[in-house]
Amino acid sequence: MSGAALASYAFAIEPLWRLVVTQYALQPANWTRGLKLKVAIIADIHACNPWMSIDRIERIVERTNALKPDLTLLLGDFSAGISSRFVTSYVHSRDWAPVLAKLEAPLGRYAVLGNHDWWEDKTAQKQGHGPTFGQLALENAGVPVLENQSVRLLHNGNPFWLAGLGDQLALLPRREYGRTNWQGMDDLPRTIDSVPQNEPIILMAHEPDIFPKVLTAKTHVTITVSGHTHGGQFRVFGHSPVVPSRYGNRYAYGHVAETRPDGGVCDLLVSGGLGCSIAPVRFGVPPEIVLLELS
Repeated sequence: MSGAALASYAFAIEPLWRLVVTQYALQPANWTRGLKLKVAIIADIHACNPWMSIDRIERIVERTNALKPDLTLLLGDFSAGISSRFVTSYVHSRDWAPVLAKLEAPLGRYAVLGNHDWWEDKTAQKQGHGPTFGQLALENAGVPVLENQSVRLLHNGNPFWLAGLGDQLALLPRREYGRTNWQGMDDLPRTIDSVPQNEPIILMAHEPDIFPKVLTAKTHVTITVSGHTHGGQFRVFGHSPVVPSRYGNRYAYGHVAETRPDGGVCDLLVSGGLGCSIAPVRFGVPPEIVLLELS
């Protein structure tokens, strides 16, 4: 493939026209045997024109609903994070939130916020706290947003917990706001420590970098689901040259299983997401809806 053809595909085809369903079937430790759960995962929409229009978001919702999940999780970065020179117009939260509210699942649809949902809200940045306009839009549309909160759900008589972590990169280091360092809104102990040890936990965390802390947490998390990395947006032979993570390719994409200090295994699943950040380019990691089957 010539350089021009490669660039054209990465810029105009994969990020704009492709959409795949990536399926995982896992049997994680600490999961209730016999509890079969089908979870749809949507991450990193980055709503803007022409790359992620309302029409395209509606198609994603329809495709997700056609999978008939028991539960649908939205992992943040609803707001656009693409450099303005590539964007013709931004899609407002009052427009994308009602569309996402059309997601259908018997156990509901739940969301967490991502870093761009905080960065794009100048009032939240100045005040140093939320709720952000994205959170308000989702909640007004009927989509619960979990900010360091856990909810107990029942499926076929079996309980499990859904936990949502606050964003780890929420507040930008800005001297005009009196901050010289990044500040996260995440509080892992508050999010999971009240959950009984004998009941499984699905943890929603926008950035996967929390995973080493999950491994050493007092309360055992069954599986963590994340987005944020976009799989690096450019991925060849399972490797991405640039990944927005302190851990590089370790948590860039897909299923990761690591061992806790007590010898138990904990699972992480990182979605490649749907939109783009910085530049509207994808190669080797097409926009995806994740379908996770737990048993």
